Amino acid sequence: MTAYDDLMAFTRDTQALSQVAGRLGWDQETMMPRGAAPQRAEEMAAMEAVLHARRMDPRVGEWIELIDDAALDDVGRANLRHIRRSFDRATKVPATLATRIARLTSEAQGVWAEARAADDFSAFAPTLAEVIMLKREEGLALAAGGDVYDAMLADYEPGTTGGDLEAMFGAMRPVLTELRAAVREAEAPPKLDAEFDEGAQMKLTRLLAKTFGYDMSRGRVDKAVHPFSSGSGNDVRITTRTSPRDPFNCFYSTIHEVGHAAYEQNIDQSFLLTPLGSGVSMGVHESQSRIYENQIGRSRAFTGWLYEQMLEAFGDFGVPDADTFYRIVNRVNDGFIRTEADELQYNLHVLLRFDLERALMSGDLQVSALEAAWNDRFAADFGYAVDKPSNGVLQDVHWSVGLFGYFPTYSLGNLYAGCLNDAMRKALPDLDTALAKGDTTPATQWLHQNVQTHGGLYEPRDVIKRASGYAPDEQPMLGYLRNKFSDIYSL
Repeated sequence: MTAYDDLMAFTRDTQALSQVAGRLGWDQETMMPRGAAPQRAEEMAAMEAVLHARRMDPRVGEWIELIDDAALDDVGRANLRHIRRSFDRATKVPATLATRIARLTSEAQGVWAEARAADDFSAFAPTLAEVIMLKREEGLALAAGGDVYDAMLADYEPGTTGGDLEAMFGAMRPVLTELRAAVREAEAPPKLDAEFDEGAQMKLTRLLAKTFGYDMSRGRVDKAVHPFSSGSGNDVRITTRTSPRDPFNCFYSTIHEVGHAAYEQNIDQSFLLTPLGSGVSMGVHESQSRIYENQIGRSRAFTGWLYEQMLEAFGDFGVPDADTFYRIVNRVNDGFIRTEADELQYNLHVLLRFDLERALMSGDLQVSALEAAWNDRFAADFGYAVDKPSNGVLQDVHWSVGLFGYFPTYSLGNLYAGCLNDAMRKALPDLDTALAKGDTTPATQWLHQNVQTHGGLYEPRDVIKRASGYAPDEQPMLGYLRNKFSDIYSL
């Protein structure tokens, strides 16, 4: 066997073990008994120790040195690029630190959930301070003298810096706030006002998952506090949540997570259990979930079909016609929760978190001042006060599990989705005819062929450029939002 063959055989085993670790995390969120949390923390830490040891195994470095890049094809070079990047990262982070982070973040997830239920940030603050201390230590090791936050971003969106995002978000913010102000002055669509059986919601949400191409023979839908997608290849699972007064929470959380899951399920099967067998970045991943949820799922054509499905599932729920339903689905609402935010205001939630977590990592903001900083920023951006911690600083799971650098990829995904939607609509001029019948196949197949099948073969920005024909740009997204909400609100 060649050095490349040896390296890939070793890597496949590492990838398989990583999938097992991911399944432990899925179980912790969905089915694990609460009393098992301390033991699960030990299990997760042990698994992370094994994975970290494999990622920094000296043989990996020896194999890399023996491989002639020029002798490889495009797939081989892409695999080597990912393996080299992972090896360089792993060798910079001490194994003891990686294990401590895995153990603490597993425990912190439970502490966060209890503090959130009790609406008591002070119960979570000491644990969060520990997480930040360890993640900053990790960031310093990874940065090797560079910017700590940039080193964290590289885990989720290679090639992007905090400065890049600051400039991009700075260009987006005035446009979004101006449009939001105009919308809030206009007459709003009515609100949904009925009770929706939660069992019927789950039945319809499974239909929606299948409608958007989710392969249930290689996945499943469960309930969790925070909707998420887990796994890759032939075992990709999603979660959703229900609320009797808000079925859209369930339906659009499901469609969003199906976007993530479809990306993983549709990657070229020859990439299974290799570095190319997962989504290339969280920004590209988010582009799939957001375009499924918004540009497709909240379109006038598709909501017309969904309106008929809801009438069949729930009977008369007080909405007279499909046009009114479309306007209700896309209504701009005051609210606190990022995952429930409308398209227009969603990015403002992300910008808030981006600025706060950068300040936490730099040391400019201490955990003791985080809740007040969150509340002040929210009031400034949204015009009203946070009423309780579960609607504010405690609403997201990300910081408890150490995902610093993750939040900005949500807005980056929206930007990418704007580019992809622009290209997809040009390629599929009759798309709305299919969507009006509940047929998402033209759209999902276009995304499959132009984005999803590639997995990690290309770098993130190259994926979007190849699919849309131009480098990522915020203008398609902003133009889409202007047109859509100007129409809905008669601006």
